[in-house]
Amino acid sequence: MAQVSINSDYGEWGSSTDAGERARLLQSPCVDMAPKSDREASAGDPDRGTTSTLGAIFIVVNACLGAGLLNFPAAFSTAGGVAAGIALQMGMLVFIISGLVILAYCSQASNERTYQEVVWAVCGKLTGVLCEVAIAVYTFGTCIAFLIIIGDQQDKIIAVMAKEPEGASGGPWYTDRKFTISLTAFLFILPLSIPREIGFQKYASFLSVVGTWYVTTIIIIKYIWPDKEMRPGDILTRPASWMAVFNAMPTICFGFQCHVSSVPVFNSMRRPEIKTWGGVVTAAMVIALAVYMGTGICGFLTFGAAVDPDVLRSYPSEDVAVAVARAFIILSVLTSYPILHFCGRAVVEGLWLRYKGTPVEEDVGRERRRRVLQTLVWFLLTLLLALFIPDIGKVISVIGGLAACFIFIFPGLCLIQAKLSEIEEVKPASWWALVSYGVLLVTLGAFIFGQTTANAIFVDLLA
Repeated sequence: MAQVSINSDYGEWGSSTDAGERARLLQSPCVDMAPKSDREASAGDPDRGTTSTLGAIFIVVNACLGAGLLNFPAAFSTAGGVAAGIALQMGMLVFIISGLVILAYCSQASNERTYQEVVWAVCGKLTGVLCEVAIAVYTFGTCIAFLIIIGDQQDKIIAVMAKEPEGASGGPWYTDRKFTISLTAFLFILPLSIPREIGFQKYASFLSVVGTWYVTTIIIIKYIWPDKEMRPGDILTRPASWMAVFNAMPTICFGFQCHVSSVPVFNSMRRPEIKTWGGVVTAAMVIALAVYMGTGICGFLTFGAAVDPDVLRSYPSEDVAVAVARAFIILSVLTSYPILHFCGRAVVEGLWLRYKGTPVEEDVGRERRRRVLQTLVWFLLTLLLALFIPDIGKVISVIGGLAACFIFIFPGLCLIQAKLSEIEEVKPASWWALVSYGVLLVTLGAFIFGQTTANAIFVDLLA
């Protein structure tokens, strides 16, 4: 492997040698990686992981699939139909897979085991801090989306239980959306978010996978055998403009974003080799593509341009099979919110300790008080924003732009910096090609992020 100069300026921010809670919590829920001290004490190869190739494929698929699935039919509608949606996903998949491979390469070169630490080591302090801030904002926005999803599903379930007609208003106070979201959040999400460790990750991961596959299956079945009362809107066959196609990119980025979890997955493999990892992420992305396409195509063709940003809201409230899908989504989100919150809280904690110049092991006494305060502030802010931003499409558009940073911008910057740091007097043609590809990734990511930010400011806020 080519030699890469690694920035070693952690000390400027007072970082300890122990990665601490921040690194552990940013691992994928299914990844089992021992702490460094345990690895060194183990027999055999000290850096050998325990995850098989098939296990790595499952973990990456699990990290990829999630609540973003519900927005894919609307993304096909935004893109201008089935053909445009398929072409857009297939084109972006090449960049998505290459970004995962680039991160693995840079992880080996820098000998770091989490996404933000790879970016910090390869690209330097400033880019590393920006990466951690982006992770914190992304997880914060995703938590808001999760609360909105809970409200969407509860609205339909409560309508059936209260025997209210579709779209009726003025029901009892206890059926109000704001009350039901708040009650669910305080009873279930907040207690799961306060503890320091995550003991239920593996169960949440399994539940999320089962729920995702069930939702996809129901949407496909309902397209093949539709209910009589369901009437599709206009079925678009071409995009209204090229900008309409690009407007669907944030949803695809949000759906396929598994890059933050990919670095620890790669390092947990028994054979963490670039060639093997390329096969793992290709197989995982093909599986995810099949799920997203099945959901997107069938959901869009069932409802056409009238499809809701949350596709399950388009189905009748009294449909039992869809009600089970809604329950799966609620349970999955209830356990996924604390995991995303832990990731965001760990990043915020790391930034705060570096800013204060306090090593992790020297600040144990104040950790509990600070953790409870951070959790309460995070929880209350996400809840308030979810109560007053009922449209999940707007939230996914914004956090999808941030997902583009993790898929395109940071991997592109890492590739550029890694190649520029190689000690070679004569640069071969492949070197220039890889640097140019890195520039392309950064440019594409910057375009998606800039477009979504502009839409959020000039379209949503000024509407």
